[in-house]
Amino acid sequence: MTGDTRRHDDATRPQGTPGGDQAAASAIPHQAPTPLGRLVATVERLRREVLEAQAAADGRALVELAKGILIGQLSCTPAAAAQQLDLLCRESGMSPLELAADIVNQASRDHVSEIAAEFVERAGTDHDPAGQHSTVSVRLRTAESGMLAAAADTQAVAESLLTNALSPLGAVAVAVWTAVPDGSLALAGHAGFPSREAVRWRHVPPGVSTVARLALRERRLVTLAHLKREGLPSIGHLQWPDGGRMAVPTGTGGRIHGVLEICWPQPLAPQPPQIERQVEALAELCARTMDVSPPRDFTVTEAVLPDVEELIDLAEGLQDPAVVLTPVLDAGGRLSDFRIRHAGSRFVDPVGRPRGDVNGALLLEAYPMAAGESGLFDIIERVHATGEPFRAERMSLTAFVDQIPLTSVADISVSRHGAAVLLIWRIEDETARLANLLQHAQRLGRIGGFEENLATGETTWNAQLYALHGLPATAPPVRLRELPGYAHPDDSAALGRFLRAVLRHRRPASVHFRLQRLDGITRHIRVVAEPVLDADKRLHSVRGAYQDISAQHWTEVALAATRDQLAHTEAESAERNRLALQLQHAIMPPTPPAIEAPGLRVAVRYRPAETESLVGGDWYDTVVLPSGLIMLSVGDVAGHGIEAATGMVVLRNALRGLAVTGAGPAQLLSWLNTVTHHLAKHVTATAVCGLFDPSTRVMRWARAGHLPPVLVRGGEADAFPLIEGLLLGALPDVTYVEREVQLEPDDTLLMFTDGLVERRDSSVQDSLGHLVNAAAAGAGDLDGQLDRLLTASRSDTDDDTCVIGIQVG
Repeated sequence: MTGDTRRHDDATRPQGTPGGDQAAASAIPHQAPTPLGRLVATVERLRREVLEAQAAADGRALVELAKGILIGQLSCTPAAAAQQLDLLCRESGMSPLELAADIVNQASRDHVSEIAAEFVERAGTDHDPAGQHSTVSVRLRTAESGMLAAAADTQAVAESLLTNALSPLGAVAVAVWTAVPDGSLALAGHAGFPSREAVRWRHVPPGVSTVARLALRERRLVTLAHLKREGLPSIGHLQWPDGGRMAVPTGTGGRIHGVLEICWPQPLAPQPPQIERQVEALAELCARTMDVSPPRDFTVTEAVLPDVEELIDLAEGLQDPAVVLTPVLDAGGRLSDFRIRHAGSRFVDPVGRPRGDVNGALLLEAYPMAAGESGLFDIIERVHATGEPFRAERMSLTAFVDQIPLTSVADISVSRHGAAVLLIWRIEDETARLANLLQHAQRLGRIGGFEENLATGETTWNAQLYALHGLPATAPPVRLRELPGYAHPDDSAALGRFLRAVLRHRRPASVHFRLQRLDGITRHIRVVAEPVLDADKRLHSVRGAYQDISAQHWTEVALAATRDQLAHTEAESAERNRLALQLQHAIMPPTPPAIEAPGLRVAVRYRPAETESLVGGDWYDTVVLPSGLIMLSVGDVAGHGIEAATGMVVLRNALRGLAVTGAGPAQLLSWLNTVTHHLAKHVTATAVCGLFDPSTRVMRWARAGHLPPVLVRGGEADAFPLIEGLLLGALPDVTYVEREVQLEPDDTLLMFTDGLVERRDSSVQDSLGHLVNAAAAGAGDLDGQLDRLLTASRSDTDDDTCVIGIQVG
């Protein structure tokens, strides 16, 4: 049997892992024997022998368990069962351990047998070679035998886990943590870790984030591929900082007793689901050894347990309503609900039911809304599982009454005591809650209440009213008749009318006055009061409220000043827009007449901005120069308003004056750029300038950041090739490029500003293409063409629009 166990370990050990005598020999350096060296070798040999003996004993226990199953099934003697086991081994070609594991799996039908069955189904796949299910069964069943044999010794359980089940998976160490009710973790058992390291980690205080704490908090298996990268400390992190970790909670009956943590020396690759299922099965086996309480069947027996009786006595001694709950397990041993074992004598149901209606009921039957996400049931389940208490203030509790959900607010406290859970809730008193809300409302609204008994002369203030008056809480309240002595003299008449209305005419009234406090601060106060009459219709008392409206008063004063300033600013803006519009119309009337020039017919369409506040700086100009050439220009000054309009006038007149020199378009734009750059407020503009020679029909043109002209000839239209040209005013010295175009009779040349084509949702090139298509489709006289272009314009910027049409004769 020992030989079988050793052969199984060698077969499942990862390649490259030293084992047996070879590992021991490689660990001891080649040197002359010394007394200390002989002692170390002897200790190492004895340790190996102990481990091998333990493994052999665990294997023998598994085989003996299989023999016992055969005795029961075949009704034979132990000797006959042993002979039958040997016969089955020879016929199947399986080792005694493998056969024993299969026999136990078939008889038990438990979690381990389910995992073995999964490997049978997956046999032959990439992740599970054929025959792997037998190895898994042997590992788990051997580990189970060793753990059950050492059930009272968690240290021995950890060693059995590592030796029989985890070492074949490549793990080098294992730690078994116990979850203490105070939220701390205690190291109950370990294997593979140095003794000094185990001493350092024997206790982990509450709140310290570790790998085991992460699994406990999430209540599921947690896999960390690289411990150091995750930044979580844990036992052995100094020995294997680059290793991987697995941690899985261990528990039974819905309670988590602790955490099983497994350590690998190298980074851990993503594990297939089969390996995770094996680890979860080992955690379940480990949980059985950690649960030292006697087995309880909560689904069958309804007897009150001793620890529950003590908890009921404790609940009755509390001043707050308390409920004692015990877990209810399903047939598979999983938590399904909680039984309300006892509702204390001070129990208050959120919807007013007597405690007899909920005593003995299931929690989810009595309060089905508790099953909501992050609801009460989830909280109780977490406390029952981990033992960590829970407390919360102002938590909503919802219950159904005749299918109508009613919600109450309560302070909640949940704690675990043995196998039971103590739930304490304090339903918020509605009267106290409303009083608390009223107090906060008065504080936020700077309101103070009062009541004055006219028969006894007693006046009652609340705390907020003392604060409004700037008086200490020990000072006597100010009576209504005394208010004029604390008010500004100019408000005495208004206060007099207020007092007469309330005290003499017995009518509700209000007044606004300036309160002059003793600390020298003046506050604007509104007082509202109403008379209270007795049974004989005589004035008995007056009650009411003060409100500090100083912030509102000064806000109204500031708002009035702002309105005046805004009105003045609007008037100034309107005047500026009017002047800009007059200036623009004086230079370029909205409906300019057609211009006749030698060899040309020029028509202009100018469409102002739709709103006067957007008065822009578009301009056009056509002038016959002394040289006989005709200058054609169009431009746009950036911006709107008086600055844009005056800038337009300056640039238009400057270009007209510069053109008299006889310079070409490129030179004219260069000089105009210098003028623009030195204008005030850094004006920028775009422009196109052309010089047309009537004798040759040649037009020289240049552009400064402006869209090129469009030529319509023979029913087809196209824009001039784009040439370089920086906008005006950007730099002090700019050189512009000049081009020539030979025009022909009946050609139509279109020069325009961007207000004709610009759209917010389209590029300039797309908008220019639309204009070219519209110009090609147009026919008829020049005026008709320009009118159709304005009608077909898709511009949506509400900007000025200027179009010049030049028809060659």
